[in-house]
Amino acid sequence: MDPHETYFRSLAPEESNLLVLREILYEGSWDEMVADLEARREGKPFVFKLQSRIEEDLERIQNLRSYEESTGADLGKFVREAYLASRAEPP
Repeated sequence: MDPHETYFRSLAPEESNLLVLREILYEGSWDEMVADLEARREGKPFVFKLQSRIEEDLERIQNLRSYEESTGADLGKFVREAYLASRAEPP
């Protein structure tokens, strides 16, 4: 198995959810997601309210982003593949 896929499958649900939100709401951009969370923290308008605390989410994002930057991986690839696979399966 691809080591990046192994890493992706080992993520906590909170981290996986952040990746899904990044792909869906922020078109794959960590920068836009972080800007939105910081706007929420500062009381400015924001796109999406996350369930967990902002500081924890920002730390999770930094860890995921660091992994992607240090390895050249795109973890969103596995989110997209899972989505496409779920659409291909008959009901």
